[in-house]
Amino acid sequence: MKTEEIIEKMNQDEMESLFILKPENIAYVTGFKPSSTAVLIMKDEPLLFAAKLDMEAAQAQSCVPVEEFKSLEELKNKFKENLKGTMGIENSMTVGTYKKVCEDFKTAPNDIIERLRASKSKSEIIKIKEAIRIAEESFKKIDPSHFSGSEDELAAELEYEMRKAGSVQTPFETIVASGYRSSNPHGSSSYKRLENPLIIDWGAYYQNYASDITRSIIKNKEEEEILSILIDAQKEAIKVIKPGIKASHVDEVARSVIKEYGYGEYFLHSTGHGVGLEVHEKPSLSIKSDENLEKGMVVTVEPGIYLEGKFGLRVEDMILIKNRGKILTNLPRKSFFKD
Repeated sequence: MKTEEIIEKMNQDEMESLFILKPENIAYVTGFKPSSTAVLIMKDEPLLFAAKLDMEAAQAQSCVPVEEFKSLEELKNKFKENLKGTMGIENSMTVGTYKKVCEDFKTAPNDIIERLRASKSKSEIIKIKEAIRIAEESFKKIDPSHFSGSEDELAAELEYEMRKAGSVQTPFETIVASGYRSSNPHGSSSYKRLENPLIIDWGAYYQNYASDITRSIIKNKEEEEILSILIDAQKEAIKVIKPGIKASHVDEVARSVIKEYGYGEYFLHSTGHGVGLEVHEKPSLSIKSDENLEKGMVVTVEPGIYLEGKFGLRVEDMILIKNRGKILTNLPRKSFFKD
């Protein structure tokens, strides 16, 4: 049981309780993802406080008892008499909430839930695979390699197909950037008609679990040369993925390949990140990361090269860490515009 595992971690860190506000963390523990303010108090007998408009869904879905949430002030008064030990709080708690809730408690920031979320269970992996399937099948239906229209229209068509296929929403704004706009790694789509090359970064949700994929569609030899470098860097990075290895080492490997080809300064972001209930979560495949990879983690590997004012390319796939890295995504990594 997740609650037992969390309480065990709390005991190890000498915490009497955990004050949880983040919707993804509440969903991970209880099975219910709130649409409004909710608070989960983790202690020997966990209790979820849900807003009145969420009560029906919370009572049906939550694996811990539910009471109505009225105000943070009421919660503070309810627990300040019987919670005397250290209260764990999320690193993401805002200063305003901290001032409202925590002045009467001894508190300790922690990431217990995030650390547990990093390694996925079999049921979580099934949901992530379904989110990948929805994203990939939707991509194939619209076939961007011969799409006629604007970046905005392509993004809208792709999101429409994902909604039809079961993605209630998208985990992030779909990125469609073409021509010179593709040199911006996280550029939003625009009204501009599609040009070459084309970067599409998209994902779907399935039962609260996300997917995250990027494909670049190319036209000429220069673009093919850059994309081939990225595919090479990605392959080498995936080769070294296994439990126990430093996340930073994966970044070093991808970066070293790109550097060997003379494009090191044009790789502007980290090599990847964890994906699950959030599209960006632990671990970070960054040169600055001090995390080790663990079995059950799902990560992206997404090297990119961005030539300012000219064009940029990126390739991104999702990897499940077993005894080694297993690629979960299936779309071809090299695609050309069709005339």
